[in-house]
Amino acid sequence: MPTQSDDSDRIALLQGTLDLLILKTLLFGAVHGQGIARSIQHQSEETFLVDHGSLYLALQRLEDQKLISAKWGVSENNRKARFYTLTAKGRKELDTKTSQWNRLTRAMGLILSPQSEES
Repeated sequence: MPTQSDDSDRIALLQGTLDLLILKTLLFGAVHGQGIARSIQHQSEETFLVDHGSLYLALQRLEDQKLISAKWGVSENNRKARFYTLTAKGRKELDTKTSQWNRLTRAMGLILSPQSEES
C-alpha cells in the first residue's frame, strides 16, 4: 500500500496520456480493468497510480470511439469482469499517438536538457 510520501512522488497523468497507456497495455492481449491499472502502475515503476474512476471513464470513452472492445469473462480470482481488447482502429491510434508522444518528449528534452554549445 502506498504511503503518504509515496503519493507525493507520483506524477499526475497529462490529459490524454491515460488513453495511450491503456492502448499500449492492451497491445499484449485482453485484460480486465484492474489488470490494466496494475500493469500501468508496475510498468511505470509505481510512478503512476491510476484512479479507478478515471480508468473506467477512459475505458468507456475508448470503447465508444471503437479503439477497444469489451466482453464479459471471469478473472483470475474467479470474479465476473469485463475484458478489454485493442481493435485494429485502436492499434492505428496507438501508433499515431506513440509517434506524437515521442516527438513531444524529444522536443521537451531538447529544451530542458540542451546539449552544451562547446561540444
